Amino acid sequence: MDRGLTRAVDRFATTIGAALQTAASGTSVERSKLDRDALVEAFNLCTAFVDVDERQTDDELWALVAAFAHHQLLPGMATPDAMRRNDLVQGKRSWLAKPSDLFETLRQVDEAKGTRLARSYYDEAMTLAHTVASLDQYPSDTELRAIVDFQRLLMAALPSGRRREAAETGGPTPTPTAEPPVEVEAEIEQEPPEPLEDLLAELDGLIGLEAVKEEVRLLSALLRVQRLREERSLPVIDSTMHLIFSGNPGTGKTTVGRLLARIYRSLGAVDKGHLIEVDRSGLVAGFVGQTAARVTEVFDRADGGVLLIDEAYSLTRGGEKDFGREAIDAVVKNVEDRRDSMVVILAGYPKEMAELVATNPGFQSRFPKTIYFPDYRDDELVAILELIAENGTYHLTAEARAAASAWFAAHERGRGFGNGRLARNLFEAAVSRHANRLVDVANPSDEQLTTLEAVDIASVPTEDDRQAAGAGGPTAAGDDPGGPSDDGAADAPEGDRASPGPTAGA
Repeated sequence: MDRGLTRAVDRFATTIGAALQTAASGTSVERSKLDRDALVEAFNLCTAFVDVDERQTDDELWALVAAFAHHQLLPGMATPDAMRRNDLVQGKRSWLAKPSDLFETLRQVDEAKGTRLARSYYDEAMTLAHTVASLDQYPSDTELRAIVDFQRLLMAALPSGRRREAAETGGPTPTPTAEPPVEVEAEIEQEPPEPLEDLLAELDGLIGLEAVKEEVRLLSALLRVQRLREERSLPVIDSTMHLIFSGNPGTGKTTVGRLLARIYRSLGAVDKGHLIEVDRSGLVAGFVGQTAARVTEVFDRADGGVLLIDEAYSLTRGGEKDFGREAIDAVVKNVEDRRDSMVVILAGYPKEMAELVATNPGFQSRFPKTIYFPDYRDDELVAILELIAENGTYHLTAEARAAASAWFAAHERGRGFGNGRLARNLFEAAVSRHANRLVDVANPSDEQLTTLEAVDIASVPTEDDRQAAGAGGPTAAGDDPGGPSDDGAADAPEGDRASPGPTAGA
């Protein structure tokens, strides 16, 4: 009989009972009633998560009996069959549709007194949810999605200060410049792992990428469930954490990869949580016997963290004397040898990534999951542009925002669409035109020096404009459709992140 749920329930009851006592300070409410309310809340949460997939397995129900019978909450209901006959679980999933009255009480006290009672509820509730999902060896997708949905529901309901705090503690303030690949030496002392909930709040703070956020949250929920089972020496699904990121350049693949590395470390899946980025040039050597050694060296640097191989499909291209195929074989071997110590992400265009996986059976089995990064919508690109401008101490007028939206809409979506880097290049070009516009203004005001107007945006030529004029050289997107395709130095990996706060993630 699993005892993990008993510990989680007892901790919830103790923590939330104390929170209720704080909330009821100065009133005549008896402590025993508050403790009972916390225990009932735990029961409602547990039974709701058991019910979400409508399975109600014996393992789940026996765990409920073990966790609550000794609290005299289930008199006469000492078996799973008795719980089923009395409908103690059936229909409880509807309880997760909105925050409970108890949570709302704690939230209101937080708003009034500046406490963190609702955040304590959130932390303990998510522990209960993951523990319930770990009762069965194979948690269903329905269970994991219910956890993710409830997680978002509670996070959105937290007082605004707590949401902002969670986002701010997730990482440094984003800057509009690309970051170089991270080099991590083994002897550097590691900071403690960051709280998972704060990292997920930072994930939600990214502009757009809603489907990507959902996939990352589901991955996090599954890993957390598996870790709980490992801690109790229960059988765990033999699954791989390696991923394929597919999408056009500038869609935030490097940003998400960097954040995912920190999430994996928080969950104990990797030791260091750093990200190493390489492309073909960092893996393929020019002489026989050197490529395998170069690949191993890269894997050594990434061990304990995440390795992102940009434009991974380029390894399959080259003539008879090219060593890309040797690099592929070396990558597959290292992925297998280090399956428990690091995570590998292959990134690139969707079609080419599918072709890459088909070239080697080792890829198909070791990279079973692909996360697709869609192109940003026009409104999301405007939000990215505004963030880049804000970080550069500029702001856009309403007319400039409208002009930017029209400018983005004038670009055809397709292979090589610049996305986040398109927004960056528009900003840089607009700043240049802004400077030219003010060059003859005597003693411009601070407002004039920091305001981008519609004319600064509209005067930037699009790709179509350049082609119509017969201009050569780089396009307005700063992107060669036949050249580098992913989130390398040309991208703005931190530039597609919203500023901390509840409005992030447009």
